[in-house]
Amino acid sequence: MSFKGKMQGAAKGKQSPIVLALDFPFMATENRNNILIKAQKILEAVHPYICAVKINHHLTLPLGTFDGVQFLVEQIRRQGLLAIMDAKVNDIGATNQVIAEYYYAVGFDAIIANPFVGWEDGLKSLFAVSKRLDRGVILLTYMSHKGAGEGYGQIIVDPFTGQQMPQYVAFAKKALQWGADGVVVGATCPDKIVEVKQILGDRVAIYSPGVGVQGGGVEVAIKAGANYLIVGREITLSENPAEVAKRLCAAVKWV
Repeated sequence: MSFKGKMQGAAKGKQSPIVLALDFPFMATENRNNILIKAQKILEAVHPYICAVKINHHLTLPLGTFDGVQFLVEQIRRQGLLAIMDAKVNDIGATNQVIAEYYYAVGFDAIIANPFVGWEDGLKSLFAVSKRLDRGVILLTYMSHKGAGEGYGQIIVDPFTGQQMPQYVAFAKKALQWGADGVVVGATCPDKIVEVKQILGDRVAIYSPGVGVQGGGVEVAIKAGANYLIVGREITLSENPAEVAKRLCAAVKWV
């Protein structure tokens, strides 16, 4: 089954479009095992209310890919969730292929990549290994932070048609052209979600981070066209992660 199909199945099974971003602040004096235990406890508490988990460098750096992170991925899979590696892959093709093979060996279902690197000798190899292993590729299209417009919003000229367009529009079109399984568009920019949705339709899913702490809203993002909501610190820094996840999940059902 394709990654897109697996995500749809997980979201339907859990009755939730919430993707947990399992991010913690820098903890230099924290024992690595304590970080792992904290992550495992949050997963245990919130898994009934989410459909997938996104892991960033926040955890791979202190825990190690084939150590703590692999334990977390195994727990994620046991809980009926999917695991997404937010590697923001953005290198030459040979390097991208190796990155993908390592993360897929750990058990990740999909990888987030940056389309700025291009196709030939860029992301082509990432897509090839992902397709071979039935894994997914999600492309950064418009990020959720305030400075996103400096890169993703800049006006470019299509080298083939000469048409001017925002960078994020070009990336949305590349998602279709390359056969991506999803795109990232910040929940903090609902107007961008609407515009990207008009390009992608139902062919490519939209993942929207920035809900909560960064100011993105559940209802606004879903109504704009987001398929999945990526939520991190709103849940992970809460005194009651399960209650927050449950509330966010319930809010979606009223949209």
